[in-house]
Amino acid sequence: MNTKIISTVLLLFISLFGFSQKPAIDEIKTANGVLKIQPILHGSLVLTYNNKTIYVDPYGGFNGYKNLKNPDIVLITDIHGDHLDEKTLDSINTSKAIFIAPKAVQNQISAKYKSKISVLENGKGVHRLDFFIKALPMYNLPENPPSKKHPKGRGNGYVLTIDNLQIYISGDTEDIPEMRNLQNIDVAFVCMNLPYTMTIEQAASAVLEFQPKIVYPYHYRGTEGFSDVEAFKKLVNSKNNTIDVRLRDWYPKN
Repeated sequence: MNTKIISTVLLLFISLFGFSQKPAIDEIKTANGVLKIQPILHGSLVLTYNNKTIYVDPYGGFNGYKNLKNPDIVLITDIHGDHLDEKTLDSINTSKAIFIAPKAVQNQISAKYKSKISVLENGKGVHRLDFFIKALPMYNLPENPPSKKHPKGRGNGYVLTIDNLQIYISGDTEDIPEMRNLQNIDVAFVCMNLPYTMTIEQAASAVLEFQPKIVYPYHYRGTEGFSDVEAFKKLVNSKNNTIDVRLRDWYPKN
């Protein structure tokens, strides 16, 4: 009986431990090293290259970042709480981090973070820690109607140059021409959730036009639940099977 009880407890522990794990880290070879990609939650991810770590839109609390290296760079895309999450920022060690964000974020963030922020507006770029970071527009269509959540010019998508790779982070955007006109993108993180960003059909159409080598559907939880990322993958690969659509669990149970 005791053996059965011990076995049951161990199985329960293993089950609970696995249930709370982060998604696996992906590794992508560059010309001179390895880029590591850690999905965190919703629109948040961590990129590591050459012992430098970039946090994108830290969100969801400390547990998502436990046992990860402290950030050297923090990128923030927009002012909404799933991108600018000060409770999460307060829970992690950002003492040595460079913050890059649009002006709207600097205007809204608490005073203790304002001095850390390098403001980067749409179309501008900056070199930091051997990376080149360019801000792109992210917005709803049509441009700037009062009812839309994301007016043009407020938030940033980003294109990062890491070694020889170009990495696109869409932020909260619809199917905008600035995304469709991207070239030579190696890795893309593309949002797809209603009513805030895109349908899977819009996202697939854009991806098929700018043709990243690898695409991660992310930020796919909306008001009606999760977008069908499996269907997104089929839409893309039915027309271009050379694009590597990587489905990862951006909503792990904590």
